[in-house]
Amino acid sequence: MAGTLVIIGGHEDREGEKVILREFVRRAGRRRVVLVATASEVPEELFDEYRRAFADLGAKDVVGLDVKTREDALADGAVEPLAGAGAVFLTGGDQLRLTSQLGGTPVLGAIRRVYEGGGVIGGTSAGASVQSDTMMVSGEGEAAPKLGEALRLAPGFGFLPGVIIDQHFAARGRMGRLLAAVAQNPASLGLGIDEDTAVVVERQRFKVIGSGGAYVFDAARATFSNVAEADADETLSVHDVTLHALRTGDRFDLNPRRPFRPAAGEE
Repeated sequence: MAGTLVIIGGHEDREGEKVILREFVRRAGRRRVVLVATASEVPEELFDEYRRAFADLGAKDVVGLDVKTREDALADGAVEPLAGAGAVFLTGGDQLRLTSQLGGTPVLGAIRRVYEGGGVIGGTSAGASVQSDTMMVSGEGEAAPKLGEALRLAPGFGFLPGVIIDQHFAARGRMGRLLAAVAQNPASLGLGIDEDTAVVVERQRFKVIGSGGAYVFDAARATFSNVAEADADETLSVHDVTLHALRTGDRFDLNPRRPFRPAAGEE
């Protein structure tokens, strides 16, 4: 049975109450936590920072995966830290570095087995984006999207199929680029996550935790889109897109594509 995803919009609190990291460690339980900093140019610094944060929260077995290159990911013994692991945490950095170095390797296969065996996969910033099957790589965020602007998408790890994830959402003004992404891929939901905010996904439902919000764009019933027009200077136009703005405690069911509030007393 598939496990749990903790998908973080970046810049989560690592010094104070650590609400999001606390939830990740709680779900990991007594199982080994493996830190993957392949996306980062300073992996040792992130290893140390997250080890301290997780240890402060009670995690007893936290190890780093020393994989910086694709050669590392293919080396004998690369998957050994993942043996018996119950949780994997993907740090921030460059999501394309993560997918290009780990995609198709035994390391990604071992991470997938952790998830499929009921484990927890956490990821922040770049480590959030890679969890979808269609991954946001780059694109203008702050201005109204133009048809000719380069919106770069690539395959992700596919832990959360049918969803395109964007992070640092409100802080970097990324509403326009996520709207453009779902206009191009209306079968997929767009999920924007603010900084210090996460969605916790299990059994095709998620809940929002942290200090910000999460935003779901649904273009499945859009009645018009000009994304196929030839004029690159045209501003994007798309009609009848549904937007759900969610706060801490809100839930979302991915199958009917509907938000809901939990029943009284429900965790």
